[in-house]
Amino acid sequence: MTKLAACVFVVAASVIGAAMAVAEPQPSAAEMMDDLMYARGPIGGTFTLSDQHGKIRSDTEFRGKLMIIYFGYTFCPDVCPTDLMAITQALDALGSKAESIQPIFITIDPERDTDVLADYLEAFHPSFIGLTGSSKTIKELANSYKAYYGKVEDNRSGEYSIDHSGVIYLMGRNGEYLGFIPPQTGPDRLIEILRKYLN
Repeated sequence: MTKLAACVFVVAASVIGAAMAVAEPQPSAAEMMDDLMYARGPIGGTFTLSDQHGKIRSDTEFRGKLMIIYFGYTFCPDVCPTDLMAITQALDALGSKAESIQPIFITIDPERDTDVLADYLEAFHPSFIGLTGSSKTIKELANSYKAYYGKVEDNRSGEYSIDHSGVIYLMGRNGEYLGFIPPQTGPDRLIEILRKYLN
């Protein structure tokens, strides 16, 4: 093999290796929703993230409680605040039984949300824990829950919004996946579902 051929071979091998190392493309919203609807593969995952006060929190510390997990962002104009308020109203209606439920808001926009998470969650139930981390860590966790999201750029303003599934996840006392609740579910239906798992 000539020196030139050897160089070409090395470069080609490097390119192929780099291409193989690239992560698989993000599934579409429809694909992730189908996987969620038909329970294709495991749903849920462990996490270690920072809360709205900078404290490290892990999913294992909530064992013994039901967990409501919601992936959203504080700049969301309508879907997130509506769902978080419905969760708040359901927890208020459950009274002391709500002590056995841990609501968790995981930001899908850590770049903008990390510094405002605490102020944002003050508008909702006091037991809410807001979690944030690196964009990579959040994406991996969201994928494990089959929670789709993606940036939508506004070329005129230079700002962006986030298209996201807005699903409410219910996890059991041992961290197991119990099911999902569609976005925009009212507090009465949430109360009905939560009471079923509290009994």
